[in-house]
Amino acid sequence: MDNWEKVFTTEKLYQAEIVKETLEDRGINAVILDKRDSSYNNFGYREVYVEKSVAEQATQIIKQDVQFE
Repeated sequence: MDNWEKVFTTEKLYQAEIVKETLEDRGINAVILDKRDSSYNNFGYREVYVEKSVAEQATQIIKQDVQFE
């Protein structure tokens, strides 16, 4: 994953999925990396990664278009 950059981190899977889908709807490939401890499914977090060439654009989209209530 040398060519990928982390643009979002959360403990909640649904938030990572929303960010990923929002980015993909705008033509940006995104992947979710699950960093949960396999022994304890409740502990850990998820990270959303995009290609480095679009990381700044992805960050702006997340800031402007993604809201959690």
